[in-house]
Amino acid sequence: MDLTLTPAQIQFFDTFGFLSFPGLLADRIAAITAEFETVLSNAHPEHNGTARSCLVPFIDQSEQLYGLLDDPRIHGIAASLLGKDFNYLGSDGNYYVGDTGWHSDGWNLIGIVHLKIALYLDPLTGPTGALRVIPGSHRVGDSFAQTLQTEISTSPEKWGVAGNAVPAVALDTQPGDILVFNHNLKHASFGGNKRRRMFTINLSQRYPAEHLNALRDYIGGHAQFWLDRVYGEKMVATAGPQRRVHLEQPSANDGHLAELSRQARAKTKEPSRG
Repeated sequence: MDLTLTPAQIQFFDTFGFLSFPGLLADRIAAITAEFETVLSNAHPEHNGTARSCLVPFIDQSEQLYGLLDDPRIHGIAASLLGKDFNYLGSDGNYYVGDTGWHSDGWNLIGIVHLKIALYLDPLTGPTGALRVIPGSHRVGDSFAQTLQTEISTSPEKWGVAGNAVPAVALDTQPGDILVFNHNLKHASFGGNKRRRMFTINLSQRYPAEHLNALRDYIGGHAQFWLDRVYGEKMVATAGPQRRVHLEQPSANDGHLAELSRQARAKTKEPSRG
């Protein structure tokens, strides 16, 4: 049976833009970590700590990883926050290097909630690369959130503080914890090492018909990774009825992706690292 979030948890997410679930996947984390290393190190054996290494799509690569979409804890969180017909919009696996400045993963103006489920595979604290978030910064139209959107990239000039001194909450994590946050939420990390292991699953509410062009635009962003389809073959081939619900709408709207990827390949020598 799916995990069902409480009304208080849902309200917390709506108000502050994030949730933390300590130890939620502790029973699976050893196998997940081993598979992470197999998949990502095969894709990036040259990782030397000078730049982020990224693989997209990521969980689509193996049963241990794509099965997370079917896990009743992950599925229950997503269904509680996005509805039972939510979309799976892709994933990325990463070796991060050093600091990651303040940013949002989108700035959605049409009211469709997008969220990221993040798994950090190393113990992290605020000074060693843990995710930092600014609560409430996801609320498009709010004057506080809009000020952050406009000014946070120039915090030393605007506010007289470096990025790591911006008031925020550091979400210390242990392997097996789950962090969930709204794509609009301002987040960053500072002080991380040269091989910080992290992967994410991106999800959204189902798009209404009048906003399908926005979904196609979102999917078009995958062209930077030279993808011809939004999902990997294993993700689709192994999908049962429940997972197919979450793949159906994006699959039906990715017909333009192959051409965009062809254009991207013509312009660059290698796909984006993310």
